[in-house]
Amino acid sequence: MAASQLHGVLASQHTRVRFPMQNLILKFVTSARAAGLRISTSETLDCLNQLQHIDPLKESQFSRTLRANFAKSHRDQRLFNHLYDLFFHELRVNETLSGSEKISHIKKEISTQLKAELNNSAAMTPIVDFLDGDPAGYLNRLRQIESEGTGTTRGVGSGFKGMVRRLDIMLAINRTSASVSQFLAKNRTRIHWETRQDIETHYQQRLNSALRLLTGNRTRGNHRHRIRKSYDRHLGKLGETAFTSLTKKEVQEMRDAIRALVRKLKDTVTLRYAVHARGVLDVKKTLRKAAQYQGLPMEIVYKKKPPRRGKIVVLCDVSGSVWSSAKFMLNMLYSLQECFTKVRSFVFVSGLDEVSHFFEDHDVDQAIDRVMSDADITYDASTDYGQTLREFKADYMDILNKKTTLIIIGDGRSNYTNPEAGILDEMREKCRRVLWLNPETEVFWYSGDSEMNTYQAVCHEVRPCGNLNQLIAFIRDLIL
Repeated sequence: MAASQLHGVLASQHTRVRFPMQNLILKFVTSARAAGLRISTSETLDCLNQLQHIDPLKESQFSRTLRANFAKSHRDQRLFNHLYDLFFHELRVNETLSGSEKISHIKKEISTQLKAELNNSAAMTPIVDFLDGDPAGYLNRLRQIESEGTGTTRGVGSGFKGMVRRLDIMLAINRTSASVSQFLAKNRTRIHWETRQDIETHYQQRLNSALRLLTGNRTRGNHRHRIRKSYDRHLGKLGETAFTSLTKKEVQEMRDAIRALVRKLKDTVTLRYAVHARGVLDVKKTLRKAAQYQGLPMEIVYKKKPPRRGKIVVLCDVSGSVWSSAKFMLNMLYSLQECFTKVRSFVFVSGLDEVSHFFEDHDVDQAIDRVMSDADITYDASTDYGQTLREFKADYMDILNKKTTLIIIGDGRSNYTNPEAGILDEMREKCRRVLWLNPETEVFWYSGDSEMNTYQAVCHEVRPCGNLNQLIAFIRDLIL
């Protein structure tokens, strides 16, 4: 029964439970149904009638009443407990935030911005609803993915399909988090820093809840499924960990995860290029050929269209503050070399040196080590982005063309030297795209000696890239 129909039934039954409570229970039932609990209208009515005889403000009585009506098996008990904590605790209205009309207005602004960025995204829409306190769509999406992954009649490749869908949701969570941070950063002069911090914490808590549901929602299956659940949860946590905070063991796990992802992305790109190589259907020539066979399309003719593989030029800050992050980005870019026509890399601190030959002569991990030991760079110098851009203009400007995607990896902190944004603008005019990846947390981009405000106006896109999930999102957008 739909929510609107259930509302009508409740009204017709003249339930004596106050409407706010009735509405709250209805929302919980809707969410529980979306997650897989079978709750009938009669059970909902019984629950509402029983709530008249208890004090709903006493949580032990309230939760027991709901559990007695809505959880009918051991599996239902586990799922109910999970949903109850989510709905009545993790997604409860934050009294501090809700108490301020100004904060409530800012939250509405953020929600409006997120909805404007949806672009009919099947992954983004339920996440935005989840942030607004309505988990039903998100829970239903997770249940669909779960059923696809555990069905007894699933087809070949359905497990991979489910993994891709989970990855899409994870990336959507990251994009949502980035959008919230971007909104708060752009409005830093209008919104008090304590208010920004409270709002950011509020949204981060809800996004963390969404991520936990994504990586740990499996409640049934065999031993292999349980192992996968544990690994997915661990990988999800690892993906959110800042590159600068990784232990030695986690660094190795991260490299393994990157290799696995690279293999999947290469397969996807290979398939895409195969489709491009085949071309699109040439209707006119196919019909002319069919005339030879009494109108039957025995020979399908395609228009040949060679795939476009872009050239990548990378300028990478290797100063101590960002190198731990940048090496992961270089690792993935060079592991995906066959997806591009050419990858040329330059490292800099105060001066510039091309290091592409290291990657041509060694595997990617060895090449990155050689960059640190053999590149013609003074690593203990003060970072100078302006000097780097001047040297690039003098020696390498001719390598840029309209097939080039220029990627700059760095925090934009230039020790109060001339940022030379004009040179970067000249480079932009020569390139297809200029993308900037900043490993630093976005709220710090516009403070101290950071020139991100200056560079952002010149680049096509600037995005944070301080953990694996953010890096995956960037790479997928870059090559797919």
